[in-house]
Amino acid sequence: MSEHSADGRLSTGNRQLDSILKGGLVRDRLYLVQGTPGTGKTTLALEVVREGARRGEKSLYITLGETAEELHATATSHGWSLDGIDIYELVPLEAQLDRQQTVLQPSEVELGETMNLVCERISEVNPDRLVIDSLSELRLLARDPLRFRRQILALKSFLTGRRCTTLLLDDLTNMPNGLQFHSIVHGVITLEMRHREYGAVRRRLRVTKMRGSDFQSGHHDYLLTTGRFDVYPTLIAEDNKVPFKLETVSSELPELDALLGGGLTRGTVTMLLGPSGAGKSSLALQYAMASARRDETAAIFAFDETFETFAERAVGLGSDIRPAIERGLLIWQDMKPTRISPGEFTWSVRRHVEDKNVRLVIIDSLNSYLATMPEEQALILHMHELLTYLDYRGVTTIVVLSQHGLLGDLQAPIDFSFLSDTIILLRYFEAAGEVRKAISVVKKRNGLHELSIREYRLTSEGVRVGPMLLEFQGILAGTPTYTGMNGPLSGRLVDAR
Repeated sequence: MSEHSADGRLSTGNRQLDSILKGGLVRDRLYLVQGTPGTGKTTLALEVVREGARRGEKSLYITLGETAEELHATATSHGWSLDGIDIYELVPLEAQLDRQQTVLQPSEVELGETMNLVCERISEVNPDRLVIDSLSELRLLARDPLRFRRQILALKSFLTGRRCTTLLLDDLTNMPNGLQFHSIVHGVITLEMRHREYGAVRRRLRVTKMRGSDFQSGHHDYLLTTGRFDVYPTLIAEDNKVPFKLETVSSELPELDALLGGGLTRGTVTMLLGPSGAGKSSLALQYAMASARRDETAAIFAFDETFETFAERAVGLGSDIRPAIERGLLIWQDMKPTRISPGEFTWSVRRHVEDKNVRLVIIDSLNSYLATMPEEQALILHMHELLTYLDYRGVTTIVVLSQHGLLGDLQAPIDFSFLSDTIILLRYFEAAGEVRKAISVVKKRNGLHELSIREYRLTSEGVRVGPMLLEFQGILAGTPTYTGMNGPLSGRLVDAR
């Protein structure tokens, strides 16, 4: 027995796509799924009819470009079964010499005859879900666009009143006007591929039209791989507000907390800014381990470093992260900027926050994330919405951004300071024949903080923040001048435990 939703919606079998469609497709309507070859139209259509079979609905898949065997092979490659789905193929005669079933040679018949065979099969099966794959094959049979359009209108009229939800697939080949069917169908879903200069293809979909139904507009990234058609709806931060307690988040380093006016604030974004090797990731690790010791889950989304390298470096700083990972209090996500899309990254962060109750998110680093797409402005909007979402969920967020250069005039690849509530600045400086590090807080929106500059050091016992550097001037420029009365700074940083 088929299952029908109370509001007349039909599930596509893809929960995220249903979310974009505000519950799914409206039943008994005609929809166009369009995209160039390789975008995943057939895979999406198979999901729809498989969902119908799972619900006990009659599903009919009419194919003009592939054989039933090829469709089964596609399904098998995904680990899927097409049991319960009626597949009707209309293919060239020479490809079916060993098959005893009705076949059709498109090059020798008129479009009207083909459509008659299609309609006859629909009448025999009387399906709840119907896929016709693809319009390009039908278009080749028409002598002109007007005749083809009339046949599609006739098909729409034939389907009216049959309580059948229909997907028409179109690969956009031999199509002089890409919008000629948009006025005929009730809804249009467009799939597209974007090739990068280096790395994996990026795929996006958008709902162009959905007559009489609300939907989430805009582009949505999706991933097409073995057994998966994962859609990542564009994040709307405003829809994800939850109440949370505004409180201070400690680093468990008294000097660092003092520098920050007591610590970080729950539901804010902190940027760690500085040159390569200054200790930004190590400082982020300090917060992650402090979070784990409070039995709060932290997640590190690493674009630059492998887990093995990070874990070994953590041990060198006196922190073994493996017990926290085994307990689920520290989550390591290895991100690949050449293969991941911004939508997939955002969705990964969201799932960890909502499904695993992550309270601290570390993004390391923003520099590599910049490589996920060439459109810088679009990337800023993606990140802005993600950080706003994390703020609304009461998550403490730490973002690492490396500056170009080591000393002197340092430049960031992009200005993300306006997205940050707090900015912690790390710098190298020279003193007494040594290269040392300094730490300071240059911005904190939601409270007071020290205006001082402190010395910062990485030791075998972890991160150490020392006393204020009161007798130097020009530290942030990398070439300080000593202004004290007792000669140059001597000795090393006093252990601040």
